[in-house]
Amino acid sequence: MSKPPFMPTTARSLPIALLRARERVMGPFRAMLADVDITEQQWRVLRVLHEEDSLDPTRIADRACLLLPSLTRILQKLTEKGLITRAPDRVDRRKQVIAITEAGVTLIEENLATSVEIMERIKSEMGHDRYEALLDLLNELDAADVRSGEADA
Repeated sequence: MSKPPFMPTTARSLPIALLRARERVMGPFRAMLADVDITEQQWRVLRVLHEEDSLDPTRIADRACLLLPSLTRILQKLTEKGLITRAPDRVDRRKQVIAITEAGVTLIEENLATSVEIMERIKSEMGHDRYEALLDLLNELDAADVRSGEADA
């Protein structure tokens, strides 16, 4: 029987470190979102649409880091809450165009100060340069082609 390859401890596992960091960052946001009855995923969709005005579902899913089947349910809830509209694409009537409503913009803008305050606390804790370096490294990791059959989770 061959010895398995070296496996890092969970303290040095990238997937686990990313999960821990995500939970640390998202905790304060979850509290903010619970106050306005919005899920993390719904918030991400609204943020993407706030930046872009309107998009097709595939682009929203990509930009908001969601799977398309999950996005379908999220869009339904946001439509019911009056935070987005859905309309057929003018060129290709088979496609939909999703847009944020005034109520959606208001929800984002009313919570923007809290969101910025949370991020400023994180930046302050880490230091501005380290925060920016972390974002750069995470964006590099996102752009890297690291697909393989095994993970160190």
